[in-house]
Order: sequence, then C-alpha cells, then structure tokens
Amino acid sequence: MNGHGHHHYAESSNGWHPARHGSHGGDDETERDHRSSTRSDPSSGRTGTRGVNGGYDPDLRTSVTDLPDVVPMLPYWSAKRHLTCGNPTPPPPGTPQMIPWRAAPGKIKTAHAALVLCLNIDVDPPDIIKTNPCAVLEAWVDPHTMPSHKALEVIGTNLQHQFEGLNPKISYKPLLDPSKEDLRRFCVTLRKQAKDDAVLFHYNGHGVPKPTPSGELWCFNRNYTQYIPIALQEIQSWLRSPCIFIWDCSAAGNLLSNFVKFAEQRDNDARLHGGGYPEGMPPFSECIQLAACAADEQLPSCPELPADLFTSCLTSPIDIALRYFLLTNQLPNDISTDQVMQLPGDLKDRRTPLGELNWIFTAITDTIAWTTFPREVFTRLYRSDLLIASLFRNFLLAERIMKNYHCTPHTYPPLPPTNTHPLWASWDLAVDACLRQLPDLLRNTEPSVAKDVSLGARNRRQAARTEQTPQAGSSVASGEKSYAYLPSRFFTDQLTAFEVWISRGGSALTKPGPLSLPVQVPLDQLGIDTMNDLAPYPANSLEQPDHHLVPRKPPDQLPIVLQVLLSQPHRLRALILLSQFVDLGPWAVHLALTIGIFPYIARLLQAAGQDLKPVLIFIWARISAVDPSCQVDLYNNQGYKYFASALAGQDDSRQGLFPNGSEHKAMCAFILSTIARDYVEGQTACWRERVFDACFEHLDEGDFLLRQWSALCIAQIWDGNDDIKVDGVDRGMQDKLIALLSDDSPEVRSAALYALSTFLGASGSSDLNKLGGGGSGTMYQLDERIHFRMEVAVVTGSTLAIKEDASPMVRKELLVLISCLVKEWRGYFIVCAWIYWEEDRRWKEGEENPADDVSAIAVTEWLDSFGDEEDYRAENRVLLSSFFTIFSILLELSVDPYQEVATNAQTIVDYITALLLESPFTRLDSTTLNRAPAAASDAKSALNGGRERVPSNGSTNTSAAQPQSPVGRPPLMRSETMSTLQSGVSSTLRRTSSFANALRSLAGNIAFPSLEDGRSSPKPQPAPHEQERTEVVQGVSRPPSPNLNFAQYTSPYSRPESPQESYSQLSLNTQTSGFSGLSQPEHQPTMDFSHADVMEALMEEDMERLRARRRVGNRATHHNHPHHRDGMGGAASPAGSTFSVDSSVILGLGTGVGIRDVLPLKSRFYDWCCEYFKEPQMRQPEADEPGSVQYNYQVWRQQRNEQVMEDTHKQSLEAPRCKWDRPVTTIQVNGLPHSLAFHAFDPHLAIANESDMITVWDWIKRKRLNRFWNGNPRGTSITSLHIINQDVGGIILTGAADGMIRLYRNYDPNLCNGPVQMVSAFRGLNEVLQVKRGSGVVTDWKQSGGTLLAGGDSRIIRVWDAHTESQVMDIDTNAESPITALASDSGSSSMFLASFADGAIKIFDRRLEEDDAVVRSYHQHTSWVQNVKWHPTLDGQFLSGGLDGEVRLWDIRRGNTAQTWDLFPQGLSSFDVHEQTEVFAATSALAVSDWRTQRTDVHSLAAHRPLGTIRASLAIPPPRESMAPFTTKTSSLAFHPREMVYGVGSWDGTVRIMGCKLPSVS
Repeated sequence: MNGHGHHHYAESSNGWHPARHGSHGGDDETERDHRSSTRSDPSSGRTGTRGVNGGYDPDLRTSVTDLPDVVPMLPYWSAKRHLTCGNPTPPPPGTPQMIPWRAAPGKIKTAHAALVLCLNIDVDPPDIIKTNPCAVLEAWVDPHTMPSHKALEVIGTNLQHQFEGLNPKISYKPLLDPSKEDLRRFCVTLRKQAKDDAVLFHYNGHGVPKPTPSGELWCFNRNYTQYIPIALQEIQSWLRSPCIFIWDCSAAGNLLSNFVKFAEQRDNDARLHGGGYPEGMPPFSECIQLAACAADEQLPSCPELPADLFTSCLTSPIDIALRYFLLTNQLPNDISTDQVMQLPGDLKDRRTPLGELNWIFTAITDTIAWTTFPREVFTRLYRSDLLIASLFRNFLLAERIMKNYHCTPHTYPPLPPTNTHPLWASWDLAVDACLRQLPDLLRNTEPSVAKDVSLGARNRRQAARTEQTPQAGSSVASGEKSYAYLPSRFFTDQLTAFEVWISRGGSALTKPGPLSLPVQVPLDQLGIDTMNDLAPYPANSLEQPDHHLVPRKPPDQLPIVLQVLLSQPHRLRALILLSQFVDLGPWAVHLALTIGIFPYIARLLQAAGQDLKPVLIFIWARISAVDPSCQVDLYNNQGYKYFASALAGQDDSRQGLFPNGSEHKAMCAFILSTIARDYVEGQTACWRERVFDACFEHLDEGDFLLRQWSALCIAQIWDGNDDIKVDGVDRGMQDKLIALLSDDSPEVRSAALYALSTFLGASGSSDLNKLGGGGSGTMYQLDERIHFRMEVAVVTGSTLAIKEDASPMVRKELLVLISCLVKEWRGYFIVCAWIYWEEDRRWKEGEENPADDVSAIAVTEWLDSFGDEEDYRAENRVLLSSFFTIFSILLELSVDPYQEVATNAQTIVDYITALLLESPFTRLDSTTLNRAPAAASDAKSALNGGRERVPSNGSTNTSAAQPQSPVGRPPLMRSETMSTLQSGVSSTLRRTSSFANALRSLAGNIAFPSLEDGRSSPKPQPAPHEQERTEVVQGVSRPPSPNLNFAQYTSPYSRPESPQESYSQLSLNTQTSGFSGLSQPEHQPTMDFSHADVMEALMEEDMERLRARRRVGNRATHHNHPHHRDGMGGAASPAGSTFSVDSSVILGLGTGVGIRDVLPLKSRFYDWCCEYFKEPQMRQPEADEPGSVQYNYQVWRQQRNEQVMEDTHKQSLEAPRCKWDRPVTTIQVNGLPHSLAFHAFDPHLAIANESDMITVWDWIKRKRLNRFWNGNPRGTSITSLHIINQDVGGIILTGAADGMIRLYRNYDPNLCNGPVQMVSAFRGLNEVLQVKRGSGVVTDWKQSGGTLLAGGDSRIIRVWDAHTESQVMDIDTNAESPITALASDSGSSSMFLASFADGAIKIFDRRLEEDDAVVRSYHQHTSWVQNVKWHPTLDGQFLSGGLDGEVRLWDIRRGNTAQTWDLFPQGLSSFDVHEQTEVFAATSALAVSDWRTQRTDVHSLAAHRPLGTIRASLAIPPPRESMAPFTTKTSSLAFHPREMVYGVGSWDGTVRIMGCKLPSVS
C-alpha cells in the first residue's frame, strides 16, 4: 500500500513526487480514479508516516504490532464533495484577514539623496569638549592626515561610495560644509528632480553645535564665521514628502521628536484647510527617520571606533561588525584589525569568505526584523525599497553596538529593541568561524601594498584593478597548496532547524497562546462575519472538532530559507522545505509571501532546471490558490509559459524525476486556469501557448484530477471570449466535454458541465454579481441555424446524460447549463410552458375530445406554416421537442429531493412561468391561463405521474423520447393555487401562482421561500397534516438540510423598495401588461391572432436575439473581445427587454420587460475545486495521524467491532439450540413501525413509520437519540431503510415510494453536536409505475462493493455504484408485478435474489446482459413473497416467506423447495432470517375477524419446533384499508445483523426487542 497523501522526498535522487491518496492493494485503476479528489476523503486508508528528516518511511506504522490497520473498508458518501456539495467552505468564524503582502500602492521608491556633511575640519563646535585621544575617522578617512579642504572632498567621495554600496542606482550628492542658502537651493532642486519619489537626507553634524531642543539644526554662513540655525519646518517645506532622514549628530533625538511634532501639525492643517495634499504626496508624518542617539545623549568618542559610528554601521556594516567583534572577543592568534581588513573575497560574491559573511549578515538581520516587528512594519520597511531595507537591516547592528556605548539609536516609525536577540549569537559564531581561518588564508598571499582602511574601499580598488589588467598567474608558490576556505555551516544548520520544525510537529495545530501564530483580528471580525457573500451557517455545522486550535508560530528560519534560494548548492533543499511549509495551509503561503518570497520564486521560473520543476509547480499551485491576483504577475513576467510547457510536455522516460507527472500537470492546469480567470490577457496568453490544445488532449487521461482540471482550465480560457469559443467549436471541444459526462468521477462530470456552462455564457468569474449571458457568443463561422441547433444540442445532450445523476453536485451544475439556454431562448421555453400547461389542464379535466386540444392544434398549425419543406419541418419539430424535453426535466428537478438543486430549478421554472404570464398567450381570447386548474380526480395518480402520456396527432410526437409527466407532480388544490388569481391580482407579486407555484406547495412540504422576498433563504412553511399520526413540529415535515446550503431562490419579480407606494405603483403599471388585465377584460381588447402566431412570434424573437448577438460580435475588433459581462447581460445578449427591432412579426413582444434578470445561475464549483490546493497534501489529515482523537476513536471502534464479531460468532453456534424468548426492551413510537434497521456494532435501531418520520433509538438504554423527517410527499411511505458504513460510524439510507433515495449523517448526538444532515439524495428509480397495492421502492445495499440495488414498482432493477455515484445498469425484471424484496449475495459474487408480488423468486447475475440477467426462476409460492434471504451459513441456499404463511428453504442446485414450513395459514405479515445463525422468524397477519393478537414465531432451520413465540395483544382494530398505501404489512420484523436479538414492530406503535437465552447469559 503506498503512503497516501504524502509527498515522498528522497533527497538523494531529487525525486520529488507528491503521491496522491489512492491505490489500495489490489484496486483496479478506475477504483483509484474515482476515489474522491482530496485528502479529506477518508476513503483512502493511508498508512506510513514521515521519516526523521522529511524522508518517507512507508512501513513505520504497519510494523508496530499493537496498532491495527485502521478503516479496512471504504466508507461511502464521505468524500470532500459530500461535506459541502461543491460549495466553497466558509472560513471558520474569527478567521483573521490576511495582511496584504504586496507593498502598498503608495510604495516608497528612493530616487535622489543629499549627503550633508557639516564637519568644518580642525574647528571644534563650542558645545562639544573632545576627549583625547578621540574618535577621528569620518567615512574611514582620518581628516588630519591631509589638508582640510582635501580631506573634506575625500570624505565626501568615500561616503558617496559607501552609500552606492547599498543601492548604486541612486544619485548621491555630497554637500560639503554648506551655507543655509546653498542647502535651501539644493533641497528645492532635489525635490524637483525626484518628483513624487522619496528623497534621502543624510545629515552629519559633527562640526556644528548640537541640535536645539526646539528642533533646529546648524550649518554655516557663506564665509564660515557663524553657525546658522535652520528650523526643521523650513527643511520640511523645501523637501516636502516623502523623505528619509538620517540624523548622525549628538542629541539627534531632538530632531526626530520635533520633526514628528511639526509633521503632525502640518498634516492636520492641510486636512482642515486645503482638504489634504496634492495627488501623489503622502502626509509628512509618514516620513522615515533614523537618529543616532536620544535627545540627552552624546555620540561615543572612543578612539578605536570611527567618529561617524552611526553612519558606518548603516553603510559599511561588515567593517564595523568585524572590528567590534575583535574589540569584544579574544581570538587565539591575536588577529589585528589590519589583518581583518585583508579578509579575502568580494562583498558581492557569496562563494568568498567576505561575500559569505555579508550574506549571512543580511539573512540574520532580515530574520531578526521579521521575528520582532509587526508584519505591516516589516513589509513597509524591509520589502518596499532596496535602500530603506538595507538601512534598516544595518540599523539593527547600530543599535546592538551603540547601546554598549550609552547611545540609543532610534527610528521613526519606532521599533522594538533587538540588541539582545538570540540570533546575534549565531552571527558571532559565524564571524568567529571565519576569522579563525584568517591566518591560514593570509599565509600565502602577499601583504597588500596599500593598507586599506575599509573593506568597501578595498573592494572598489580591486574592481578597478581587475578592469585594467587581466588577472596575472596565481601568486602562490608552486610548492604549496593554497588553503581551501571552509564555508560556514550557518545556512545548512538553519535549514536543518527548519526541517526539524516541520517534521517534529510544527505542522500540528495548537491552542492559542504564546506558541501559536500571532493573529491580528480586525475589529469588524470580532463577532461579526464580514464574508457577506456566504450564507450564514451555524458555527458547529461544519464538524471540525479542532476549531479552537490554530497554527503554531512559524519557525524563525523562514526568511533564511528565502535567502538560501539565492544559492545554487542549497536551492533544491530550500525549495523542498518551502513546499512542505506552504503545504500547511493558506496561512503559511501568506507568511511566505509577506516575507517577500514572490520575486525569488518568480525569477526561478526563468532559469529553472528539470530538478526544480516539480517543486516549483507545487509551490506555485499553492500561491495561485491563496492569492489569485498573481495572475497579473505571471502574465507580465511570462511565467505562464513555464506551466504551459510543463502541461504540454511529454512524459519523458529519461526524466525519472517526474514520478507523478499527471498530478503535476493537473497543478499546471490549475495555475493556468487561475491566470485566465476573468482576465482577457491571461486567456489570450494561454490560448497562444496552446494550453487549450494540451487540455483537450488531457481530457482522456487516466488521472481524474488531471481530467477535472483540464476541463476547468478550458472553462476559464473560453469564459466570455468569443474568438476562443470559435476555436473550441472548430476543434469539437463541446462534443468531447459531453462525452466526459459519463465519467466515473463526479468531480470530472461537474467540471465538464462547468466548462459547457461557460461556453454557453455562464460566468466563471469570482465576482458573485457577474452572472454572464450571451450564449456561446458570435460563432461567425457557423450559419445561424446551425449555431442555434448546436446550442440546443449541447444542452439536450447534457440534460439527458445527467438528469438522473446520483450526485447533487453534478445536478446543480446541470441547472447552471440549462439556465444559460433559458436566458437565450426564452421564447421557446415560454411555448413549452404553455403547451405543458394546456396538456396538463386537459388531463386533469379529463378532456378526451381532440378538437379541444388547443396545444396540439397550435403545434400542427405552426408546423404547417413551413409548407412542404419536409426536412425543415422535421428539424423544427425536433427542436421544439428538445426544448420540451429539457423543460420537463427542469420541472422534475424543481421537486428534486436535494434542497439546493430544487431551489435552483425553481428559480428557472418561475422565471419561465413569469414570462409565460407576461406573454401574448395571456391576451388571446381562448386563453386558459386565467382559469384555475381542476383538481385531479385521483390525487394519488397525479402524485406519481403514473399515466403514460399519449400524444395527440400534431403534438410533440417526435424523435425525442416521449416526455413523461414528471414524477412527483402534486395534485393542484384549487384553493391553494388559483384563488388569488380569481380575486383580481391585488399584489402582482403573487402572479407566479402558476403550476410552478403548485409544484412549490408540493405535498411533502419541502419548504420554499415566500414569494414576497427577492432573494431569500428557505424558511419552513406550515402546512396542515391530515389525520396522520405523526408528531408535527411547527406543523411542517421538512427533511434535514445539507451541511452547506448556498442556493438562494431568486424571484423573477424585483423586490420593491418600500412596500406601500411601490406595491400599488407596480400593480398600476402592470394593469396593461399581460396577466393582470385578465380580471378586467374591459381594459384591454383581446387580440385576434392564433396560438400558432404567438409561437412563431416568440421563436422569431429568439432568433432576432441571436442575430443581435452575432452582429455585436462581428463589429467587435479581433483584439477587443466583447466581454459581455455588464449587469444586464451585456450588449451581446440584449437581455433586459429584447424588442425585436427589425422583426417582421406583428406582435411588439419585448418579452420579459418587467421580469428581473436572474439567469444564468452562478456556479461556485470552481472555487470549491480550488480548495484542494489549499489543503495539506503531504501530511496525513488529522484523522489518520496516530494519536489524534479521531484516529484513536477509529482504532477503538475497529477493536470493538472485531470483539463483537468474535463474540457473536461463538454465540451463533449455540443460538439455534436455545430459547428465543428473552425480553430485552420495548420502545413506543408514533405510527406504525413500518421498517426497522439495526446497526451491527452500535446499539442503534432506526425505525421508519408509515409516512415520513425516522427515529433513531439506543435500544439498550431505551433512549431516543434523534428524530427527523424524510420529506417524501404525503401519501407515500419510506419503504426501505439501511444503515451503511457501519464499520466507521453510519449513514442512514432511505428509499421512499416516490422513487427517491436519501442519505443522512450525524444521527448520533454522542458523536457530533450538529443537527442531522442530508448527505445526498437522488432519484433511485425513475419510472415508478402506478400499482393499486405496490411495494414502493425496495433496495439492497452491499457494503463490500458499494453497490445499491433499487427495484420495486418498476419493470427494472437499477444498480447504483456508490463510488462513482452513477447508475451501472438497469436490469429488466421480465415480470409484470412489483419486486417485494432484494438480497445480494455476500462476498464478491454478482448474484442477487429478487422476490415478486406474484409469488415468483428470481436469481439475477449482474455480469449478464441487462435484458437477460435472470439465471433461475422459482414459482412455487402462490402469493406475494414478503421477504427472501440467503441461508446464513450454507452457500447456494436461500429462504423465502410468502403472504400465505408458507416459509420455504430453496437450494439453487435443485429447481424446487428443499424444505417447507406452513406457519400461519391465516397469513404471514413479515419474515426475516438471521445473518449469522440458522434461525428465522415470522409474524402472523392481522385478520379482520381476529385482530386482537399477533404472533411471532422463531424457528431453527434444523429442528421443526419453534424456539420461541411472542404474542402481541392489540387494543384497537386495524382499519379495513391497510394503513400504508404500500406493501401488505401490518407489522415489521428484523434480526440484528450480529447479536442474537430481533425486533418486532406491531401496528399499535410498539417495538419489542427480544433476545436469545444463551447458556452464558442465563
């Protein structure tokens, strides 16, 4: 078993391959493929843990004997997609907002610098008394060794060079002993040259008096006879802002504090009077200052230090640091300062001793700053401008050194002290290691002729010399080996420390505290969730037991890892560590970006070798997932080419280091899709780089993640981009995507639908208000009819492929696709809605006369208008029938059992209905749209849509399948629906009271939002329950909601601003239009045109819309893509109201003038898919981490389950010889306990009553754990009940007579505190036939293969695969009666049993053809077979119990009964066989004559005598009609799957649980 979910790093081979969770021992490839797409899928039982150094030790865990291998079986319906159904997970409450990592747009850029030197050499200022000896060096020059004017120039030049070492691109101008006038003139010029950039003002005041407490600094008059004060306000007005000031003089604190005071005054004045500063000028208080000492301090004057110590620290830190080290540490060989100045190497070359020290110094100061200062300050000072960053890094050294000499350097903005940071010790160690090698390094070099005072000066001299003369031969004597410098271990050690942090639990979460990630929660988030685009959800609804845990404090070495990326030897190791770090989650990615990793990682894309490719792709996938705005950077620096070539690259056999290429290609497709998302330049770039072609090829790949992301990448590239759509159609991309709709993976099916939706105009943008529109664009290469047919064909093909998909996530995406078609071709949908309305009304009223069939006549008339062109007629008939099929499926989806799907479908249906009520159909004199629909004669037949629809001659009798009347259509109660219309439309908002509204008042009361609200979340609506013996909560039975429900119903009518005026206003406005005119016919004469005219006009208007769209596209230039994305759907889809401008049609239609533009729907699927790249891939999820709570719980469960199996196995050997009459407990429920299901390992019993209530009990403690409603329509029952995934917990699966399968989790409050949640729901059987006394839906669940069989009142048995959430096959029953029971064979066998209402029992084999899968049939039973079960211990034998009281044991090898028991001659009500032991039980039927007692007998298969009998005495007689409309049950009976226990439910609501008197028990 490979280690799932880890990336194994074998550093020796550079093999960096993220393995995805998947292949279990003997799984076939597809099984691995459609395992869920993320690590949060518990279906991958991962073993293996990370080895010590981030290496991977696959067998570490399995070799430990006392830990069993957790989760042997796959739990179904527990993948990531089942948590949120494809909705992005909202962040937990109180998640901090990430600080933007890019330097703010007002980023400082230093352009010019003034170096003001007021030295006045040889004349000491009056207020300073110098010591003797005293510090003399200024810019490493002793001014007394040359004439003073010469010294001043040399000092100026040296200082300029020192600053150029920090950033050579800036022009530095030394100002030597200036007068006030010179200074003013120079400052003003400087600001002019710098424009809006920052100016550096460096002031050395060692030759003038100290600054005054009132904030004046000194310079000279023209002839140096006086010191002239200059107020800081003057300097502020000369230099304005932004500026950086360096004050290197005694009492520098005076300048800093006064500057801040004056700056705030200026800023306040500007705000009060001038309304702020001119554009581009930041306020004065944002100026940056560095001061050498506090206001009451004097600069140190020790002779061994330079006089301008502060400036030297800021501009030549290595010199000072080495000298300071010599002063404070005793080295063994008495190294002198002069020797230190000969340290070989170059500051810029990291391979030399000097360069390496410089590099280490940069890394350490950066890290000290990062670990000490707040993030915003760090970003502003260390990540925005090269010069400022260098000054502030070096400032940390100045602070460390000068505080030893009683000076306190400080800055503005103020920074916390860092002089005692532990990393300074690492610096001392690195310097020590370097200087100890110095004597050996110098032994073989000639002593330098010129004695350099500073390393920087030497560097410059060497550079000048190498330019002049080519390098001479080595000066080392040939006999001696030159000394090899041992590089510092600093970086290696720091990387190891980082690695230890990651591998030793740094990735684990921790409680908030000093060791956790410091979080700055903005005020607006304390208690208030600012994520306004997310539906509110209860905090505990996302079952995350670790919501109180937060990430640990990141390791201090992070900035050092960044520095290491610069060095070739360490680069791969640093990148691998970085990838492990960013894998920890978005917070880690954000930290890495804040540190400034972005430019480095971006630069590596240009130069990367093959070995870095996988790691870089991985890191970029994380960055793109967390910060989509990187799309612009990747476009500008052409980084997209790197990923495009990796995506298209052939898997080269020579590159052994790309082990799972397919996963990396999926990452590339993801990165490219983020570059193209909502960004035209990115789309075009991807298209040019042939990403489109590469994705097209990858749609056939074996890896589902790659197929999924290829489809999503296509979706983003052609989203709203007409030219690329044209290219896609030429290539047949839409056909390839439709072919993907039968893919095994639900994620891939959804991705294909997402791509088709963006093709037809849905928006892939992250902006929730951007809905899109405009169909498939211009398609100027196609004829308009072909263009039209293509759009219809895409949606029809997809709808037929997906309408019965078991995954609600996929059905949601289908609705987005349909909504695109509805938006563009609304006329056709209005016609379909009208035809449906008319046919529906005729059927309900029972009209048989074809002369009254308005819709059929209209269709015939319309087809006749095409004259004799037979092909054209056929084509139009097919088109109309395609629309009708889509419309019928849309109605079916509007009563989908999964709430989000139903809500979205209702939005579309109500939009069409609103348009129908506004359409000219309502203005015809023969219209029936204003008549109330008649209640159907037989409510039940309407409910189940049992009638086969016979089309009238001209009706939609075409090549498309006959549209079934949608299943589950409710009876329309006259009172409920149309009464409002009769009484004149008082509130126009009620006009949707059409059949869509009737669908909404569906029996089963799926609560839908009220009409009054524009967008609203569903609220329960009370509906009276009739004579049902269920407890009623708020009078409504409503199924549990899914975990996240983002779908919001959107009414087609806009919501008025203030109810009173605008309601009446609205009613007045609409009096003339459409429907409201009907109640006052005198206002508006009816038109004299026919239905066929209206049909033609509506369809013509649709074509007109298409032509407008094509024209708009053709006018647009090739480059300026018409990105039709404005509020109303944009120019390309004239949506708001489409008056047919040049249409020759008589009706000025303008369909939908007052209707709100709510389509296309908006999909959130892409955002959900992106979460995969934000979740840790390289480490196990918490639940698989040994020692975690969930892991320990599963280990305990597994051991407990094994114990139960062992104990019950022993008991099962005894039980057939023991009495079975030990009462265990009795439970009382509401209604008839219609179905019972015991959990195999937990003491749970699920009970369904005869309508739709499910209760879960702890049968040992007699405690009700939970109660919820299934939501099947009134008049239907839950007819089958299972608990699946029992090994790891349990999900309740119900099948109801409306054909729906629903699954629920969280039913055990001891394990999860949230409410019960619907995991999934789908239509298990699509054609439930109308039977007088049916069995509803009968299911059988087989855990070992994840197979669900569904049969019942149907001619087919449908086989579902829970892995792929799709139907595998429909097996014909070849019988004319309902299936009453199904039983799969255990193990890997593909055989199963089915019993029928006519007494037949058949054995089916799934390996055979669908229409010929019956292997054996047995017909000895003469009546309804209540149940059929395999023999508990012997292969090839099974038992059945018939309604007539006969129980038979069969042997497959013989064609007849092996044994018969005639138990209850007056009838048998229920029958079951224990799965483990040779015992069966049966309950007698209630006879009308004798209803007071009901007997249950338990029999051994071996002996003929009963092992126990219980009698239930009833107080009330059963009704003459059976209580439940389904199945002839008056009781229920179920054995426990393991324990020697059975439960009997009798019709008065008692469930008796009885046990076996085992010898050990008694």
